[in-house]
Amino acid sequence: MQQISTLWNALPDFVHSLAFILAVTIVLLVSVALLTLWERKLIGWMQVRRGPNRVAIFGLLPGIGQPFADVVKLLLKEVVIPAQSNKVLFRIAPAIALIPAFATWAVVPLAPNLSIANVDAGLLYVLSLTSVGVYGVIIAGWASNSKYAFLGAMRSAAQIVAYEIAMGFALVGVLMAAGSLNLGKIVEAQQGLFGWNWTWLFPLFVVYFISGVAETNRAPFDVAEGESEIVAGFHVEYSGIAFALFFLAEYANMILVAALTAVFFWGGWLSPLDGFLAPDNALFQVPVLGLLLGNGLHWLAAKIFFFLCVFLWLRATFPRYRYDQIMRLGWKVLIPVTIVWIAVEGLMVYFKIGPWSA
Repeated sequence: MQQISTLWNALPDFVHSLAFILAVTIVLLVSVALLTLWERKLIGWMQVRRGPNRVAIFGLLPGIGQPFADVVKLLLKEVVIPAQSNKVLFRIAPAIALIPAFATWAVVPLAPNLSIANVDAGLLYVLSLTSVGVYGVIIAGWASNSKYAFLGAMRSAAQIVAYEIAMGFALVGVLMAAGSLNLGKIVEAQQGLFGWNWTWLFPLFVVYFISGVAETNRAPFDVAEGESEIVAGFHVEYSGIAFALFFLAEYANMILVAALTAVFFWGGWLSPLDGFLAPDNALFQVPVLGLLLGNGLHWLAAKIFFFLCVFLWLRATFPRYRYDQIMRLGWKVLIPVTIVWIAVEGLMVYFKIGPWSA
């Protein structure tokens, strides 16, 4: 074991970075596969039915092999390219939608001193890349040369514009609270009793999460692919692996939004007991219990899982909004709420109220 550690430390830094990137990518891909299974299982339980329970791995755990069977099916399907489409843009649109969902993880802090890149302008990087994904949707709708696909793309573009502004304003409040654009420092600024941002920025937290649901085109904001209105929206002409890439991008974005919500508002890797128990408490001396109670990657994973369950709960509960209702919510409700609460936060900072009292 010591020889392996010595050999690893002797490798160049770029090899360490490539290994870390590969590990994060593999974990994300497996997480997407398991999330599709968990979605069908959880919604099945909510609707009092079984969900996937046939495809098994070696006869064990019926249903767990379902996402992998779906991947094989999509890989074997033919990719049909419409004759009158723009074939180059039609092919690259899924990649444009997928790449930002993975590239954004470069600056997400997974634990103390554990991130692919510790960038001081990480918040700007996140905003930039999360805004790029919509171009994949718009290009796919335009390049398909289909009225339904183009209508879905235009819906998505207008929706993204509305909710991107609300999301950006919500993050202005986070920036004011942390005083830094570095995501690791934003998490560290939330230490202590009632230090998590959602306790003081609750309206901004709600706005950010709702905007995240809308930006990922998830129910009840899935008008871009409204099956009952425009068949399948922007990916109506896609099949096989090309459709699978859009599918992968949607679920990867769900995991990303859940992770960013945890980082910006719920303390990231910080334990809920941070501030309640002193670091020298006897509980932290118990080997396994001390590891679980302390700060670490497991708390970030638990928070991501919680927010993903909220994503699925929203899909199982709410009907799809009308397009005009989505626009009204974005422009007339969420944006004004963020502006008002930023002003309130400014007053709290000025008069040193709450976490700014020190």
